[in-house]
Amino acid sequence: MNEKMKKIATGILVGVMTVSLAACGSGNSDSKNASATDSGKNGSKVTIELAISKSSQDSPFIAQDLLDEFEQKTNIKVNLQLLPAEQTATVLQTKLAVDETPDIIQYNLASATTDLNLERNFEILDNEPWVGRLLNKDVLSAYGHVYSFHVSQDTGMQGVVYNKDIFKDLGLSIPNNFEEFLAICEKIKVSGITPVFMPFKDMWAANIWPAAAFADYAAKNEPTLFDDINANRKKWSDIPEFATFLQQQYDVYEKGYTNIDILSDSYDMAVGKFLDKEVAMMFMGDWLIENVSEKDPSMHLGLFAIPSSEGASLGASPLGGQLFIPKKAKHIDEAKKFLNFIATKEAAQKIVDTQGYVSNFSDVTTPELLEYKQEIVDQYITPKKTVLTSDAYMIVDRSELYRLLQDQFAGGQDAQGVLKAWDEKFSQLMKDKDVEGF
Repeated sequence: MNEKMKKIATGILVGVMTVSLAACGSGNSDSKNASATDSGKNGSKVTIELAISKSSQDSPFIAQDLLDEFEQKTNIKVNLQLLPAEQTATVLQTKLAVDETPDIIQYNLASATTDLNLERNFEILDNEPWVGRLLNKDVLSAYGHVYSFHVSQDTGMQGVVYNKDIFKDLGLSIPNNFEEFLAICEKIKVSGITPVFMPFKDMWAANIWPAAAFADYAAKNEPTLFDDINANRKKWSDIPEFATFLQQQYDVYEKGYTNIDILSDSYDMAVGKFLDKEVAMMFMGDWLIENVSEKDPSMHLGLFAIPSSEGASLGASPLGGQLFIPKKAKHIDEAKKFLNFIATKEAAQKIVDTQGYVSNFSDVTTPELLEYKQEIVDQYITPKKTVLTSDAYMIVDRSELYRLLQDQFAGGQDAQGVLKAWDEKFSQLMKDKDVEGF
């Protein structure tokens, strides 16, 4: 692949995520744009279209009081296009192709590069007045440019979710490598608790371990590895360590440290498993901790890095739920005014406070964080021990990879076989996208 295919959001969360951010008084917001108070005042009302999946109706950007205030100040109305959750990508692809383009789209940056042809279809936002106040541009950037908007820099972290009370009762500490992890699993198993819950009926769940492990290896040993893979200079199966990481996850299962029915147990069972203290750990994102805490705030769960190698970094998911402006939008100026309005100190502060976000603006203060999130900041973010997961570097659909990972546990492939089969599928997908080198 050529030079333009750069890593998405490289260097995510490297030391810029500061908790309880003090207002810095950054004065580089362009007042004539940031307030978004003049548009349409003396003319007819303009209506802009914002397309969003029905599954994202809790988005803070479409709260009715926010939309009402924006309309009152600018005479610009925001009309919502609610898209079927299971068909969001397809519907948006069609709208972009036939020029029935919404003025704003809420989507995921990493997915927008694979699903919606980000460079071709969306505005570069580098020169917008709110960009100068960003603490972390990387979470909103691709190909060296800011393409999306969000008030938060909190991406969601991926590792091993664990029950802190079980660890304390058994005298266990966070493992630093795979051997220590297996030793912990053995002690938990002897106590009568299932060490690890694997819900691999949902095949994406099988990718949590390798996505973090692959990225940690590349960051520490071959920083250009994903560029080389995306340019067809290297294959996935060329990296012996990748096979090792896949084998590690399989070993956890083979040694009897998991639920028996891993291919029929699903993610929607996970919260109950933790609430009932049937399991001690799970390879998952910190969103699981939030889901459990909503049911029982007294549960003490934490997150540590996938122990694939000594001192591994914690995996960081690509940030989701950003706003994008299509190049063919009918009301680009008005759409930008909407982003400027949300980015004002007052509006952004309200959203950050309500949602418990980690602010991405220098003059917007991060509220007090939940215990588990504060620990992630202290143990991984501040000491710069995070790495963007390998998902962010793949510009093709990953579902076939997930199926192959699932197939390993069904006995259909060994670790190296998974990688070789993915090489073939990956190559074909890249050819289908006309990527240079394939």
